[in-house]
Amino acid sequence: MDFKGKIRSIKDFPKEGINFRDITTVLKDKEAFRECILQMAEQLRNKNIDVIVGPEARGFLIGAPLAYELGVGFVPVRKPGKLPSDTISFEYELEYGTDKLEMHKDAITKGQRVAVIDDLLATGGTALSTCKMIEQLGGVVVSVGFFIELEDINGKGVLQDYDVFSIVKFQ
Repeated sequence: MDFKGKIRSIKDFPKEGINFRDITTVLKDKEAFRECILQMAEQLRNKNIDVIVGPEARGFLIGAPLAYELGVGFVPVRKPGKLPSDTISFEYELEYGTDKLEMHKDAITKGQRVAVIDDLLATGGTALSTCKMIEQLGGVVVSVGFFIELEDINGKGVLQDYDVFSIVKFQ
């Protein structure tokens, strides 16, 4: 499937100089959305994944149906203050300042095999933070997957210690 032709690009969003890759055009297309999930599932089927972890918010849109397809659980990673029970957190650097993510303390058990799934790999900060929290809880990050990878930003370099895959690559 020609996913590149189905992904909408919006120039200068959210700020000048950014070419935003919008997946809502894939999500609303039933064949494209299904194919996205199936292709990502094929990358994980033989890795004995116990649970998929998806960072807010677009990681939910890809991660939850992927978990369903694979017959495994799904764990959300959220911005601070959004989860109702005891959490762990990880603060990471942005281009200008820092950000923080949280996960429930009981979301991952020691030895669980985990795949981190998100819609897009740019700098890799969100995915790396998610991996660090999983490892802090004793989980094993088996794979880190993305629907889209922006190769020129080289977020894959930040994730060099992990098995990383992507379905669609943009320069």
